[in-house]
Amino acid sequence: MIAVTPFEGRKIRTVWDEARETWYFAIVDVVAALTDSPNPTDYLKKCGNGMFCSAAT
Repeated sequence: MIAVTPFEGRKIRTVWDEARETWYFAIVDVVAALTDSPNPTDYLKKCGNGMFCSAAT
């Protein structure tokens, strides 16, 4: 089951895996909601490259 879950006015895409009984979240949506980053994809790329990431960047 695919769903969109609201979090503080932001939409976070989710998927329920019934076989594993586990929720999966679109990490780019979570980062956007938690950091207010204008470009969460770039934020994730910087974190993935070992650059220091904080909510202020």
